[in-house]
Amino acid sequence: MNTGRVDTGRVGIDELLEQVRSGIDRIEPRAAHEAGDALLVDTRYAALRERDGLIPGALVVERNELEWRLDPLGSHRAAEADSHDLRVVVLCNEGYASSLAAESLRRLGLHRATDLIGGFQAWKAAGLPVLLPATRT
Repeated sequence: MNTGRVDTGRVGIDELLEQVRSGIDRIEPRAAHEAGDALLVDTRYAALRERDGLIPGALVVERNELEWRLDPLGSHRAAEADSHDLRVVVLCNEGYASSLAAESLRRLGLHRATDLIGGFQAWKAAGLPVLLPATRT
């Protein structure tokens, strides 16, 4: 049936997010906290980290550096990014941008990359450990 619409190949962000999430097994905060083999990667920008705090043990990587720092083959990789089998859990503030970031890592071959449902805010709301700005040394 011809609807009269021309397929331009364009999608809106909501549709793109839905497509990306359909291919990722996203993880809840408590499960991420209990996953001993997962590398939590905090991609929130500095002002949010300074305002809300940090997750103990999470690797902080600005979103614009993520692929360079997590590519096991890259010359600028973080020490933790030593294998394509690494289980990476990306988190942002509320769990939207992290889905897109996890998909990007999967395209680099990090087939176990996923993201945290609800982001940092869900982690904090679940009562999981957070280093608050005033308590950091």
